[in-house]
Amino acid sequence: MTPEDAFFTLHSGLDREGPGTRESLDWAMAAAEVARDARVLDAGCGPGADIEGLLEAVPEGQVVAMDLHQPYIDRLASRHAVDARVLAIPGDMADPEGVFDLIWSAGSLYFLGVTEGLQAWRPHLKEGGRVAFSQLAWAVDNPSPEARSFWQSYPAMTDRDGVLQQVAAAGYRVTASRWLPEAGWDAYLQPLAARIEVLRSEAEPALQLALDEEEKEVLLRRAHGGDYGYLQVVCEPL
Repeated sequence: MTPEDAFFTLHSGLDREGPGTRESLDWAMAAAEVARDARVLDAGCGPGADIEGLLEAVPEGQVVAMDLHQPYIDRLASRHAVDARVLAIPGDMADPEGVFDLIWSAGSLYFLGVTEGLQAWRPHLKEGGRVAFSQLAWAVDNPSPEARSFWQSYPAMTDRDGVLQQVAAAGYRVTASRWLPEAGWDAYLQPLAARIEVLRSEAEPALQLALDEEEKEVLLRRAHGGDYGYLQVVCEPL
């Protein structure tokens, strides 16, 4: 089993691939003032935890779900096969096709970089279009050594002001921002912790390593969760 196989074995069946709740989605949709007939891109949609909420926000519009992982797209396409408002397509979220009223990114800018991702998306926004995203950031001036050690794999991690500066550097204006409530972390980490326990007893070595790494994140959040969080941002091109 490869590390990639181990990762997707662990995450198979989970409803979401990162922190968030319906409330956090609804906050962003309201802050972005999304029209009922808007065309929305769910960039890096994962297993599609936000699709239903997006559809309710744009009941007369369309939701395009995009992810590189084909099984996620296949699952979404099957689940929404009878709903013409949903288009599930595999692909690179940095280069989507078409233009949108809103690009929704639940944690996926982590992989592109805030400035880089926003710049890449700018040509894909209609006039008056906006981006709503959540981004991992430091919540305190002096994070614990444990938190810094864990997140050293993400050297671009900055604080709230740093994220907002990255938005400005991309040529966007922030229209709303807030920290994701703790319920968003619970919605992701509690099912993940349960999945780890289910797999632990019979896992082969490669999977055991994946379980160990993911468990570190669960334990870190319990011990030092106040040091970091997801910043939700709604922004628009200048």
